[in-house]
Amino acid sequence: MHYANPIHPNVAMDTSPLTLIFTSSVLLIFFLHKIFRQRNQNPSAAAPPPPPGPRKLPIIGNLHQLVGSSQLPPHLLRDLATQYGGVMSLQLGQVPNVVISSAEPAKEMMKTHDVVFSDRPFNIAAQILTYDFTDIIFAPHGPYWRQLRKICALELLNQNRVKSFDSTRIEEVSNAVAAVSASAGREFNFSRMLFSLTSGIVSRAAFGRKYKGHDEFLLVIDELGRLGGGFSVADFFPSLKLLHVLGGTRSQILRLRNEADRMLDGIISDHRNNSRREEAAVDDLVDVLLKVQGNGEFDIPLSDDNIKAVILDIFGAGSDTAATALEWAMSEMVKNPRILQKAQTEVREVFRLKGDVDIALLGELHYLKLVIKETLRLHPPGPFLVRMCNEDCVIDGFEIKAKTTVLVNSWAIGRDPKFWEDPEEFRPERFVDNSVDFKGLNFEFLPFGAGRRICPGIDFATATIEITLAKLLYHFDLKPPNGVKAEELDMTEAYGGVMKRKNSLKLIPTPYHKY
Repeated sequence: MHYANPIHPNVAMDTSPLTLIFTSSVLLIFFLHKIFRQRNQNPSAAAPPPPPGPRKLPIIGNLHQLVGSSQLPPHLLRDLATQYGGVMSLQLGQVPNVVISSAEPAKEMMKTHDVVFSDRPFNIAAQILTYDFTDIIFAPHGPYWRQLRKICALELLNQNRVKSFDSTRIEEVSNAVAAVSASAGREFNFSRMLFSLTSGIVSRAAFGRKYKGHDEFLLVIDELGRLGGGFSVADFFPSLKLLHVLGGTRSQILRLRNEADRMLDGIISDHRNNSRREEAAVDDLVDVLLKVQGNGEFDIPLSDDNIKAVILDIFGAGSDTAATALEWAMSEMVKNPRILQKAQTEVREVFRLKGDVDIALLGELHYLKLVIKETLRLHPPGPFLVRMCNEDCVIDGFEIKAKTTVLVNSWAIGRDPKFWEDPEEFRPERFVDNSVDFKGLNFEFLPFGAGRRICPGIDFATATIEITLAKLLYHFDLKPPNGVKAEELDMTEAYGGVMKRKNSLKLIPTPYHKY
């Protein structure tokens, strides 16, 4: 039987079994080829896998593992990483997260793909504290953020500006030494003193002096840090706005921010109107920001709220970071008497002829610098570097989707046995003849971060840490109270945004020089 060919009506179609088999085979090969070709051309078909991670529960994801654990988050995530790898997925409520716990993927993220990870995830506490993300730390990557970084680099936190506050540091640390000396031979709370000291230095650098209500302002800042730090369950369910209201945290943060706002308004007004500032030898940070505001040299004008957001950044990061590092440095040295003695011997030898610490000779304290490095390795003040992925990206062979929150566990990276021999041991000598530094170029050592979002206040913090440790080591011998052996000193950590001591550091100081 023949059928007319609808395409060529004058040509008859051969419908023999052999022809049908041949035609079917050709068509099958054609369609299979087309399918495979489409798959190869489709990126999703050949997409890298997502990072591995622990099994998720419906709705809450892995939130139960974080909230229900007795471990601190940096410890827990380090332990999970030993099972799932240096790039690990965690679903926390509605928010996809990736935890990076190894130097190599951290480098890939913050160097190779730095622009992709240049933003911060949304956080309700940060939004309130930073006047809708107009500070340095949380401002979205873009023209305004670049302008703030430029102001920091050129005006606020450059080396010359940091050095201009040397006399302030010396005066504040000398006052602290006098306070410790007044408690000679008795138990003294060094944690409280160190926070008061670093806050005082930041206050005078920011405002030119300690204003009336200084202590009240510090209490507000401390409480804001406590509420804003750490993990908030409400942030893991962004679509459920009611959680922020029911939890009460939002209203508490807003109330405290308004208190800080009132105080800062008074300080800014005083700087604007008080002619005494013209006689000041050194511009403080509010002076600098008001001059930038008045000059109009930048494309995006600074409002008073922007200035307040930057000042709160400097207070929160500047005082807490330095105080926490100092607290851990002293704890580790007292726990390790050999290291304490070696550091003290160096300090007292360098300043033997001076009778006190001379800031001009701090560069000769080579071993003390190693102690500071080792402290920051084991105890980075901010154990997590938090970023948001702006577009789909491949890190270490795994696909990270856009809008994923990425946590770099710098606490875990600093204790990675792949890079650090006996990583849990406090051993400053490991940095002898070792070029590894904390300026963001060595990704196995990230206490201040790296890339575009590296902490802009590194020089300010380290200057405070160096002079404080040098003076305390020069003037006092230190030991634990109540007959506690040095090696038994409590080193329990607590997490609340920064990694502090759980219990205050209390020591018995014995003056090396009488006053």
